[in-house]
Amino acid sequence: MRGMSAPVALSMPVVPRVRRSPEEVAAAAPVEGDKKVLLASPRGYCAGVDRAVIAVEKALDHYGAPVYVRKEIVHNKHVVQTLEADGAVFVEEVDEVPEGSLLVFSAHGVSPAVVSSAADRGLQTIDATCPLVTKVHREAVRFAKQGRQILLIGHVGHEEVEGTYGEAPDRTIIVNGPEDVPSLEVEDPDNLVWLSQTTLSVDETLEIVTALRERFPNLQDPPSDDICYATSNRQGAIKEIAPQTDLVIVVGSPNSSNSVRLKEVAAEYGAARAERVDNANEVDESWFEGVRTVGVTSGASVPEVLVRDVMALLAEYGYADVEEVVTAEEDILFSLPKELRARLTADGDATRNLGGRGARPAR
Repeated sequence: MRGMSAPVALSMPVVPRVRRSPEEVAAAAPVEGDKKVLLASPRGYCAGVDRAVIAVEKALDHYGAPVYVRKEIVHNKHVVQTLEADGAVFVEEVDEVPEGSLLVFSAHGVSPAVVSSAADRGLQTIDATCPLVTKVHREAVRFAKQGRQILLIGHVGHEEVEGTYGEAPDRTIIVNGPEDVPSLEVEDPDNLVWLSQTTLSVDETLEIVTALRERFPNLQDPPSDDICYATSNRQGAIKEIAPQTDLVIVVGSPNSSNSVRLKEVAAEYGAARAERVDNANEVDESWFEGVRTVGVTSGASVPEVLVRDVMALLAEYGYADVEEVVTAEEDILFSLPKELRARLTADGDATRNLGGRGARPAR
């Protein structure tokens, strides 16, 4: 049972939209032919997100509330609000956490300085960093030890970029986009390696790497692709769907890098219109005017329940014919953080030791 805790402040409930009826929308711009939804697969939770969310849920079950989490555990409002209701407390920095408390590091990872700060405050920590982000951290440490200078492709200010940069700040330059390349000042153009944020657009990263290589021909590649499998797969699915659609709806929060990229990719690959929403309440029925085919996908931090709500709304407006377009199969599973596994073993909890596709029901 989860421990008792002080009341938590929850956001105001979503007020349903006052919508025009399906008949009114159809009258404004009739649709020729049968309406249809193309539902992208893969979509939604990746293994790293699933693992992180389970980690907080399990921590609440076994340690009791409050469980503190640095930053959002994943970039999704629904997930954060649900965990807040269960007793999780989200903070911006370590110094907001009472000494001796339990703190979970988010899926985006943290710098060594944050880890050190938590230790100084006597905090018990659970590291829910996605293993694929941890891989990039280790690459940064290794290349820095080899004396290489690292060009880190990513968005300035994003938690993942801050964490990776913090592994070797004296050896790392952040490259936010192609426009940064001409002004880069490096120590040795023949001793460079690039790494990237895991949630970038595949095409965007390729564009930046191409620009970097034109300026620094001996630029070294990372040993394996840093763009995570889930990001690549979700972008691949929307690329397949976009040319066939009049409207693409991406479910995902505005601070979710991979969700924002999905909207951009949909537009780039032929969708007549692409929109991003946090939930079905944000869908504007005027988008359906004259629209025959709607594409639907969701970012890697989005629970399936939010997609189901959007699909239910679409069905109300005549988009009941659904074709799931599968472009890849995902079966990756990650073990829960080692600190948490030890507690689960001690408590005799043999359930939910993995996070990943098919490992949990939608919440």
